[in-house]
Amino acid sequence: MIKITLPDGAVKEYDAGVSSMGIAKSISEGLARKVLAASVNGQVWDAERPIIEDASVQLLTWNDLNGKSTFWHSSAHLMAEAIESMYPGVKFWVGPPLETGFYYDIDPGDNSIGEEDLRRLEVKMAELAKQANPFLRKEISKANAVQMFTDKGDEYKLDLLSNLHDEGITLYTQGKFTDLCRGPHIPNTGFIKGIKLTNIAGAYWKGDEKNKMLTRIYGVTFPSVKELDEYLVLLEEAKKRDHRKLGKELELFAFSEKVGMGLPLWLPKGAMLRERLQQFLQKAQMESGYLPVITPHIGHKNLYVTSGHYEKYGKDSFQPIKTPQEGEEFFLKPMNCPHHCEIYKTSPRSYKDLPLRLAEFGTVYRYEQHGELHGLTRVRGFTQDDAHLFCMPNQVKDEFKKVIDLVLYVFKSLSFTNYTAQISLRDKTDRAKYIGTDENWELAEQAIIEASAEKGLSTVIEYGEAAFYGPKLDFLVRDAIGRKWQLGTIQVDYNLPERFDLTYIGEDNAKHRPVMIHRAPFGSLERFIALLIEHCAGKFPLWLAPTQVKLLPISDKFLPYTENVAQQLKNADIRVEIDDRSEKIGKKIRDTELAKIPLMLVIGEKEMNDNTVATRRQGKGDTGVQTIEEFILAVNEEVKSKRAFE
Repeated sequence: MIKITLPDGAVKEYDAGVSSMGIAKSISEGLARKVLAASVNGQVWDAERPIIEDASVQLLTWNDLNGKSTFWHSSAHLMAEAIESMYPGVKFWVGPPLETGFYYDIDPGDNSIGEEDLRRLEVKMAELAKQANPFLRKEISKANAVQMFTDKGDEYKLDLLSNLHDEGITLYTQGKFTDLCRGPHIPNTGFIKGIKLTNIAGAYWKGDEKNKMLTRIYGVTFPSVKELDEYLVLLEEAKKRDHRKLGKELELFAFSEKVGMGLPLWLPKGAMLRERLQQFLQKAQMESGYLPVITPHIGHKNLYVTSGHYEKYGKDSFQPIKTPQEGEEFFLKPMNCPHHCEIYKTSPRSYKDLPLRLAEFGTVYRYEQHGELHGLTRVRGFTQDDAHLFCMPNQVKDEFKKVIDLVLYVFKSLSFTNYTAQISLRDKTDRAKYIGTDENWELAEQAIIEASAEKGLSTVIEYGEAAFYGPKLDFLVRDAIGRKWQLGTIQVDYNLPERFDLTYIGEDNAKHRPVMIHRAPFGSLERFIALLIEHCAGKFPLWLAPTQVKLLPISDKFLPYTENVAQQLKNADIRVEIDDRSEKIGKKIRDTELAKIPLMLVIGEKEMNDNTVATRRQGKGDTGVQTIEEFILAVNEEVKSKRAFE
């Protein structure tokens, strides 16, 4: 007999070899029908895999992240089975689950698979799913696996095998499809009901543009057609909110092939939006004791060698800039922190100077692959709302908590209320990719865990997600339609102060090493604005909108009065435009609504004679008549309150 510990602490005895599905059936047949996989001692297993020793077991359903992930990975295999049956000779690279759905990278060989074929593939997947074929796991030696895929002529699976050890290699088979895979998988294909293949694109093998271009097919599946239908409604809403579409319509930003891929051009309205966000955070920072600094867009190679960035990212950065001086090389700045370390060193520091908080909206450059570029969310040049706090070890926790307060202030002001705080720690076993001593890492990790707990944050811990120089607290925000984005980040770093030999004179008159906190509430302005656009569907709050008020004269007769009103609003720092087109007022109102301008003022005979304005709010219609003074007061009060989205 073996002892199985369940999540509620209950301990039950079963015969050795019992499966998680067997455990589920012993509890309830209804529960067993929902089980997709199981977490056994922290590892996700197939629900039918035998358990032969004492273990902690959590049954995973669609409501669990690991349950969904297993469901979507199995769906990728189902799609591969459909593709192989329709396109003989196709070869498969990898098919991982995503946060929502899955994809599979394939080499179609002599076949041609396009957007028009996705519907036929969906039908085939549904046909195969109804067969309820079980996912069968089989352990195999590396030699036999190599022979199998050599016989099949599959260089992609042979490449995967070249990096695997002899033990622990597994195959999974469902129906007539067999794949090299470590699993886990759902019990059978019958669980998959709602099926939608969403996109087809090119993807370089292993993400390297020097390699062959493969075909990547994306999809999403659900346990019911109803859930799929609900998701497709959200998908349509997401398309309407796409920041690339709205950015063009609202004239916020553009891209130019001549300038270069992944290098956004900010148009006047986008620049105004960006500047408002910058001013908003700068004001909050100044009130919190931050000092502004500015650093160059390039730095000497030795700067990044010292910081460790060259070793970690040098190969993936833009190529060095060579000067006429023999052997002299500069890099486009990939990070602001090494520059800030050098600012710290410009004068001797005392314990009385700490904490020292240096803040910069610094533009950095990283070479992203062509296929990874995506609007403003993945670019090659972006501006971080970066700050680095240099403090004594006994100040770390309090400073960290103050940064948490700043991040939450930003989120509240912009109506990001649905978020999770993720504590990102080192990998439990692979420490080679991190710099610094175990002692310093443990101090940094403990400071983050304690500070987060004391601020009452709802946190999750993810191992292996830390930066190479220190652990961090990442804020994962869900937008208005439920998608998750990583925004603000706070990191504790004991390592860069050592690498740059940063010191301060303590109360004991001896030299000590400061601790460094990296923080960026927005993360990057580009990515933050992309999320902001999609979160509010381009309907920015009044205090942030590039154009706050549109004046709509009913005819040219009222233009002089309209211009007088506009000047009064400008004098009160209200951003205003006039629609002086010879169009009917109905069309002007509709066009202003489409431009998502928060307020509009309709001006006609009565308004001119009474020295008033007829006000309308975006999406809500008429809100009454006011004097110009009343309107200005109301606008300024709303702007001052930083009221979030209506």
